[in-house]
Amino acid sequence: MRCALSDRIDRVTLAPPMARTGTTKSLPLQATNAKMPKTKVRAKTPTTPSKGTSSASKKSAAKPVKASAPRGLTYAQAGVDIDAGDEVVERIKPIVRRTHSPRVMGLHGAFAGMFRLDNNRKLFKRNYKNPVLVACTDGVGTKVKLAAEFKIYDTVGIDCVAMNVNDLIVQGAEPLFFLDYLGLSKLDPVDTTAMIAGVAKGCEIAGCALIGGECAEMPDIYAPGDFDVAGFCVGVVELERTKNALRAQVGDLVIGLMSSGVHSNGYTLVRRIVKDAKLDYRKKYAPLGSTRLIDVLLEPTRIYAKEIVALIDSLGTTRAISGMAHITGGGLPGNVCRALHDDVDVVIDPTTWMPPAIFPFLQKHGGVESAEMFRVFNMGIGYTIIVRPLAVERVMRTLKKLGEKPVVIGSVVKGKGDARILGVE
Repeated sequence: MRCALSDRIDRVTLAPPMARTGTTKSLPLQATNAKMPKTKVRAKTPTTPSKGTSSASKKSAAKPVKASAPRGLTYAQAGVDIDAGDEVVERIKPIVRRTHSPRVMGLHGAFAGMFRLDNNRKLFKRNYKNPVLVACTDGVGTKVKLAAEFKIYDTVGIDCVAMNVNDLIVQGAEPLFFLDYLGLSKLDPVDTTAMIAGVAKGCEIAGCALIGGECAEMPDIYAPGDFDVAGFCVGVVELERTKNALRAQVGDLVIGLMSSGVHSNGYTLVRRIVKDAKLDYRKKYAPLGSTRLIDVLLEPTRIYAKEIVALIDSLGTTRAISGMAHITGGGLPGNVCRALHDDVDVVIDPTTWMPPAIFPFLQKHGGVESAEMFRVFNMGIGYTIIVRPLAVERVMRTLKKLGEKPVVIGSVVKGKGDARILGVE
C-alpha cells in the first residue's frame, strides 16, 4: 500500500524474500509524512446487499457515491503535487529493479530497504571471514546548476553514484547498496524519472543495488527549475585489508587511471570562466572537437568500482597495493596525500599523460595558473593506485585486461606526507 501524503516521497524498492533469480521483483514504493499520522488509503468498494435488503436500498447501494471536489486550499495549489509523486513511483519501479540481486530482500511496503549479509548462503561474491561495513555520502555539487539550466537530467545521477562508490573502493571495499536523495522545486514525472534513471544506471555500472531513496518537492526551498541530488553508499571489506592502511614506502610507484573529463568538482570555477570569457555552452569549439561545450562539461564521472574490485580480487592476499586515492576536490595534490604517512611524499610527473582538451581550454579562457588548475581539477587522472615496484607489471597487465589505460605517473620518495606536481609550484 502506498500512502502519498506529503512533499516527502520515500522510495523503497524491495524484493520478495524468496527470490529465485538474479533479478528480483521490485515492489510498490512508499511515501511518508513525518508530521502527519501514518494512515492507510484503501479503495472503497460497493457493498453487496443481503437478501433482506429492500429494493430501495439495493437501488441506492448500486450507485457509488462520487467524491466532491475540494472546496478549500489544496496541497497542489500550495506547490506540492501528490499525484505527480505517485506517477514517478510507478515509472521508476522497472528501472530500479534492474539494479537488484538476490541479496536485496524485504516486505511489501516497508519503510526501509534491506540487504542480506549471509555468508552461508553464498550471496556475497566472495566469502568474508571478518566483514567490515564501509559507508560514505556525497553529492554532485554545482554541476547540477548546468544540468538544470539546460534540462539535461539523465547524467548527474551517474555522477552521484560515482562520487560515492569511487570513495568507497579506496578502502578496498566492494559496493553493496545505494540510496539517493533528490530535492527539487517541482516534481515533474518525466524529468524526475530521468534523474533517478541516471542513479540506477550508475548503480548498474558500479555493481551495487539501489534499494531506496527520497524525492522531496520543496518549492519554498528551491528556486523554480533548481534541484540537488545526493547519495549514500554502503560496502564491505575484509578486516585484514583494513589494517595498516597507510603503508606506502619509498620506491613505490603511482599508477593513474584516466578520467572522463571534469567529473564533478570545480564547477563553480568552470561556470565563472564561461561567464567571464563570454563562452557559449551550446557552441562547438574546435579544441573540443564535434561536441558542444555543455555536453563536454556534463560528461558523467567515471566509475572505477568493478575494475578496482576485480584488481583487488586478482591480487589475493598479496600486499601489492600500498595506497589508493579518488581524485576529487583538491586535485592530485589534495587527494594522493591522503594515502601517505608523514615520512614520504609522492612526486607526480604531469608529462606522463595527456589531459583531456577541456582542461587547457578552460585554463586558456580563464587565465588560470597551472598550480590552481591542479589544485581544483583532476587534470585527466581520476583515480590513483600506489603499487610496490615488483608488482607494477602485474597490476598494469591486469588493469589493461579490465579495459583501463593505466599510466605510471609518479613515485614515492622521502618527505613529509605531501603530493607534489613536478614543474608546478
